[in-house]
Amino acid sequence: MGSGSISRGFRGEFRHFQILPGTCETSPVMANQFSIFISRDGGNKKYASVLAPGQHEGLGKSTDHGISSWGWNLNGQHSTYHALFPRAWTIYDGEPDPELKISCRQISPFIPHNYRESSLPTAVFVYTLVNTGKERAKVSLLFTWANSIGGISHLSGNHVNEPFIGEDGVSGVLLHHKTAKNNPPVTYAIAACETQNVSVSVLPCFGLNEGSGVTAKNMWATMVQDGQFDQENYNKGPSMPSSPGETHCAAVSATAWVEPHGKCTVAFSVAWSSPKIKFCKGKSYNRRYTKYYGTSKMAAKDLVHDSLTNYMLWEEDIEKWQNPVLRDDGLPEWYKFTLFNELYFLVAGGTVWIDSDSPAENSSGIKSIITDSTKSNKTEASIVHRSALNGSDTSADDPSRSASEEEGEESDTFENCTVNSKPVGPTNNDDDDVGRFLYLEGVEYIMWCTYDVHFYASFALLELFPQIELSIQRDFAKAVLSEDTRKVKFLAEGNSGIRKVKGAVPHDLGTHDPWHEMNAYNIHDTSRWKDLNPKFVLQVYRDFAATGNLSFAAQVYPAVCAAIDYMDQFDRDNDGLIENDGFPDQTYDTWTVHGISAYCGSLWLAALQAAAAMALQLGDQSFADKCTHKFIKGKAVFEEKLWNGEYFNYDSGSSGNSKSIQADQLAGQWYTAASGLPDLFSGEKISSALQKIYDFNVMKVRGGRMGAVNGMHPNGKVDETCMQSREIWTGVTYGAAATMIHAGMKEQAFATAEGIFTAGWSEEGFGYAFQTPEGWTMDGHFRSLIYMRPLSIWGMQWALSTSKTILKPPQINLMDRTPHTVNSSHNEAGVKKIAAKAKCFGNAVFHCSC
Repeated sequence: MGSGSISRGFRGEFRHFQILPGTCETSPVMANQFSIFISRDGGNKKYASVLAPGQHEGLGKSTDHGISSWGWNLNGQHSTYHALFPRAWTIYDGEPDPELKISCRQISPFIPHNYRESSLPTAVFVYTLVNTGKERAKVSLLFTWANSIGGISHLSGNHVNEPFIGEDGVSGVLLHHKTAKNNPPVTYAIAACETQNVSVSVLPCFGLNEGSGVTAKNMWATMVQDGQFDQENYNKGPSMPSSPGETHCAAVSATAWVEPHGKCTVAFSVAWSSPKIKFCKGKSYNRRYTKYYGTSKMAAKDLVHDSLTNYMLWEEDIEKWQNPVLRDDGLPEWYKFTLFNELYFLVAGGTVWIDSDSPAENSSGIKSIITDSTKSNKTEASIVHRSALNGSDTSADDPSRSASEEEGEESDTFENCTVNSKPVGPTNNDDDDVGRFLYLEGVEYIMWCTYDVHFYASFALLELFPQIELSIQRDFAKAVLSEDTRKVKFLAEGNSGIRKVKGAVPHDLGTHDPWHEMNAYNIHDTSRWKDLNPKFVLQVYRDFAATGNLSFAAQVYPAVCAAIDYMDQFDRDNDGLIENDGFPDQTYDTWTVHGISAYCGSLWLAALQAAAAMALQLGDQSFADKCTHKFIKGKAVFEEKLWNGEYFNYDSGSSGNSKSIQADQLAGQWYTAASGLPDLFSGEKISSALQKIYDFNVMKVRGGRMGAVNGMHPNGKVDETCMQSREIWTGVTYGAAATMIHAGMKEQAFATAEGIFTAGWSEEGFGYAFQTPEGWTMDGHFRSLIYMRPLSIWGMQWALSTSKTILKPPQINLMDRTPHTVNSSHNEAGVKKIAAKAKCFGNAVFHCSC
């Protein structure tokens, strides 16, 4: 996770290469294959085939010297594929040998709460061979790999392969790839593990063209004849660099005898060392795994070794994590595997994870012009514990700062950012320092950590990797207090503005220069959006409530105050509610909103309640009072103007869709419930609105078999106002289902979410497995494959679990001003339940009089 990714399809093809940041090479590299060679009866019966069932595009004639000359003999009629991320199983039952059952178990080290193993760029493939015949069989498994990072990169030249023999029987081939356009190099390692019954041999280099020294056709013929390669190949040393237009490939063979009715296991691994990640505008960073393996290209050899010697321990940890869900008879079967399989995005979503101990390099000499107002005397967010924070030692808040920076002006990895209090950044607690993390909105929408979408997806990170979730929130907290005065033109309205406005939560952390050049999105001016700031406050409070991490809360609190204060400008009539501005000023960025809206209004009310609760828990009574006052005023206006007796209208305007039923109208209530805060509205109103969504947005669309359409008119017709109103958004559907679970409507919740499974994952659906899109229409047209928002299915799991909040929230009403206090300890093994008795702050920053 975060070190580049390669996906594997259900037919065994390796595709979706995302080794370089923001680049996804979707086409499979067809030379990357597993193949099998079987010999029985003294060689009189032989079988040979690539283990890739079905027909494949792009293969030439069998007389070619490339991979078309191989035996593509599996029709797939007896092959099955099963996936439960991060593992997958392929079973070849009687293919190609009717008396040999072959299964492949694929394992990736995606292990919740294990920040070391989960950062490793590697995968293991464990083959189990069962001989059902009456005679022993000699079986050779072959793993071939092209020196390529996808696309046409294998043709760029200067690539070198070399064999290696490692410890504990692990041996294979290193493939050193010289990337084009001055990108950092990549080294692959493919290997197998030799055991008492398994011998390993290698062919360090073969080509795909007739002029190659050893061609793919020659290699295949050797395997058919001998089932292995010459052991002398280990002594060959590095190959000559490839010429432009020439492809270098490598092969590892593992051979074993399988006795009649016997069983044998053979393990392979692929890993890659790509220690530096370089973004388009020049800055480069060390990937997270280098914290443990260093920056040498030879780390790939150590990675495959450790993969092949540790994968069984990984599987034990994965099973301990997954078994409670899998064994829960109260959960639908489709939900169990969809829950885990949607996590693919945390690996395949362009994820970048860097080590915060490694300073950024600015190799292109670009200088950020984000202004630094820490030198000014102006302060905006006056908070109770500011002096205590400033008095604490935060010089190590950002490990990427150099000693010279600390001795001079205050600066940090956000070069010259405006920060009105001590910088918010990684803590100096080793347990909290998990580096810095980015993931894309989608492989088609190349923006890092798109925040309005992270709002939905973040439940997965909070549940499984909470320290990463806190790290992302720290980055956004710092961003809230920064300003970037560079001019940007916004495409939709044609107007211009500055790239980043102080006090506004950025839409994203950037594209070409993340953390330093935010807001890559330029369709609208997102400093005028009404959902981003409330979403920040809600996520921060939920994460604080879930982890009980007071250090985190203290760091981000100035940004929470600033985010709330910034929104005052949108409450133009001083009624406590923000108003939308007659353009798509929220995550639905083609769906215009007028006046007060159900979506942004509920988020705002929830954010006020969360901010007040956080202020009380941090001892800031005045800010809590301010938020409480706004909440009480705003709630009354919200219900008066939007509640129609059954649900909340889309907005308070007079357009043709103002009375539409929006599937996402209770987004604020979702977070309120998930954070353990009091409901925003009466239980009757919440249940009524959710039932209306279920009856109309869900059940009136193909009988509930597609998910919840975003907008539905009260006459039962889909709202066709714009593209997004008529779409079914996968992540929003999961979020609505989570809200239903919080409201005690489990039956409707699972029926709602099952529509996404049926349309996206099931055999009768559209075939979107492991590439769940942002949304689709009723005729199945999709938009934006491999998208972040569907991770919100983990919001359902959050709702299903026993309350995840450690904090008992203070009551938000005018009569109760007593702040509740919490224990400052937090447990990385997972989030905690509500404490039986709230305890005092265990932190010297906060003072208790009890």
